Amino acid sequence: MTTRDIAVTGIGLVTPAGTDADSTWRTVCAGTPTAAIDPALGDVPIPLSCRVPPFDAQALIGPQVWRMDRFTHLALIAAHEAVRNAGLDPATWDGARVAVVIGVGYDSKDLVVPAVRKLMDGAYHSLSPLLVPRTTTNAAPAEICIALGAHGPSMAVTTACASGATALGTARDLLLADRCDIALAGGAEAPCHPLPSACFAQMGALSGRLHDPQGASRPFDVDRDGFVLAEGAGVMVLERAADARARGARTRAYFSGYGSSTDGYHYAAPRPDGTGIERAFTAALRDAGLGTADIGHVNAHGTGTPINDRIEGAALARLFDRHPLAVTSTKGVTGHTLGAAGAIEAVLAALTLEHQTVPPTANLDQLDPDIDLDVVAKVPRPHRMEAVASNSCGFGGHNNVVLLRRA
Repeated sequence: MTTRDIAVTGIGLVTPAGTDADSTWRTVCAGTPTAAIDPALGDVPIPLSCRVPPFDAQALIGPQVWRMDRFTHLALIAAHEAVRNAGLDPATWDGARVAVVIGVGYDSKDLVVPAVRKLMDGAYHSLSPLLVPRTTTNAAPAEICIALGAHGPSMAVTTACASGATALGTARDLLLADRCDIALAGGAEAPCHPLPSACFAQMGALSGRLHDPQGASRPFDVDRDGFVLAEGAGVMVLERAADARARGARTRAYFSGYGSSTDGYHYAAPRPDGTGIERAFTAALRDAGLGTADIGHVNAHGTGTPINDRIEGAALARLFDRHPLAVTSTKGVTGHTLGAAGAIEAVLAALTLEHQTVPPTANLDQLDPDIDLDVVAKVPRPHRMEAVASNSCGFGGHNNVVLLRRA
C-alpha cells in the first residue's frame, strides 16, 4: 500500500444482469446474455435492449421517487447499496467531507421527448415546472446528496461512454487533494428509448441480429455487428486507504492508478492506430507505479462493434506483448450502458480481482483472427492476479483506464 492508494470500501450495481452487485456478478460469470426485443422501443429499426430486471423503485428509494427520471433511480439504488456495503451510516458521517461524482453520457429522453411534443402542439402551459431539475445531467448526484446528506464537492461528469470511469478518476483526485474523506463515484444511464435507439441505428452502431436477440452482443467475435443499448448504474465508495484502515472497513480493492487521454481525431470513431488507448494505459501504469507485467486481467471496453474491438484489441496486444493477459468484455452479458459502462465494469473488475476469477465474454464463439488476445470465453476462468485494469472509450475520443490492486 502507498500513501496515494485509495481503498474501494463499498460497491453497488444495478444492471440488466441483476439489481445488486451479487446477482450481477453471478449472471456475468454464468455468461448469460440479457439482450431481448424491447416492446417499449416501438417501431424503431432495431428494437433490441438490455433492461434492468423489474424493481420497486419506491420501496428502494422512498416516496420522492416520483420526481426523478430513471437514470437517477438507478444511480440512487447503486449508491445506497455501495454505502451499505461500505458499512457507513449517513446519519453519523460528516456530510461536509463526503463527495459525490456521477458520470452520465446522455440525458434520458423519457421526459424530454413528450415535453417537446407538447411544445410543438402549442401546449406550453402544460409543461412540468420540474422538467429541468428532473432531466439535467447533474440530477443523479444532486439526488444522491439529498438522500444521503452529502455536502462536499458534487458533480456530474460526461465523457460519453467513458463517463463512469472519468467519475471514478475525478473522485480519486478529490480524495488525494484532501477535498473530501469519502467519495461516492460511478455512472448511471437509462438510454432505452426510441430516440437514442433510432439514432444509434442510423449510425450503424447497433447490432441488427433480430433473429437472435440473445446473441446480439458478441464482443470480439468474428460475427459481431454492433452493440445493444442497455441501462444500469455502478457506484463505488472510495476512501483514503489509511482512513479505511483506521475505521476497520473492509477494503475490496485498492484504486491505484488512473489514466486518461483524448484522441482528438473524430467525433465518433476511435483513432485507427489506437495510440490514444495506449497513452491512457501508460499514464495509469505510471500513476500506479506498475508495469504491464503486473496486470493480469483487462475488462475491455469491448463494445462488439467491428471497429472498436479491432482497434482496442490491437492496442492491448501491443501494450501487453509477451505477457499472459486474460481479457474479457462483460458487455456480452450486460449490453452497452454508455455513460454507466466504465463504472459498472470497474466494479466488475474489482470483483474479478477479489474472486480471482475472470468472467467469460458471452457469445464469443469464434475470436476475430485479427484480435491477438487471450479473450476468456464460454466459462469463468480461475486466474491468479494482483492487479487488473478496466478500459473505457467514448465518442469524441475519450480514453480512460482504471487500475485496481488486490487488497
